[in-house]
Parts: sequence; structure tokens; C-alpha cells
Amino acid sequence: MGKTWGMVSFILFILGLVLAVIGGFTAPANPIVSAVLVIVGIIIGVSHIKDKEISTLLLATIALLAMPAAFSSITALGLGQAVTSVLVNFAALVSPVALIAAGKALINIGLQK
Repeated sequence: MGKTWGMVSFILFILGLVLAVIGGFTAPANPIVSAVLVIVGIIIGVSHIKDKEISTLLLATIALLAMPAAFSSITALGLGQAVTSVLVNFAALVSPVALIAAGKALINIGLQK
């Protein structure tokens, strides 16, 4: 069962990544794309977050959330806006995963006491 959910999570992550990129370039700030990415992120977070991955996941999410601000200032050919839109969509995918991982980490800390 664990390997099956691992593969499902991986496939959902790849599909979410593709949707984030395509949605970022073709339909920036589309609430339907964002909602689908959040739902996929919740499924990934619930189905396949291991304790040993939590610290790395949370650190990567913090870095990811800082990136759109860095790219938004690039104005050449509207590239900054497109990249920012892709990163915001990707953050919509990863943020629910990070929220679930953070909750799991807090529960683990509470159980250790």
C-alpha cells in the first residue's frame, strides 16, 4: 500500500507541476487552477509525507515562497510576470503539503514530551 500511495503522490506532483507551469503562462491568477492545485497538494500531503522528509520540505517551501518577489522585478518581455505566475501556482501546490507537514511535525513534538 505504501509504494502505491508513493507512486500516486509522485504522479500527482508531476501533474500539479505541469498544471502550474501551463496555468502560469496561459491563465495567470486563475482561481480554478489554484483550487485544483490546492486540492492536489492536500492529497499529496495526506497520502505521502514521511517524518524524515518534513524538515527538508518545510525549508524548501520557505525558499519557494520567497522566489516570486525576486522574479517580479524582471520586466524584459513580461518574463518576470510569467515566472512569478508559475511560482505562485507552484506555491499553491506545495503550500498545503507544507501545512500538513508542519502540523505533523508539531504533533510529533507534542507526542515526544
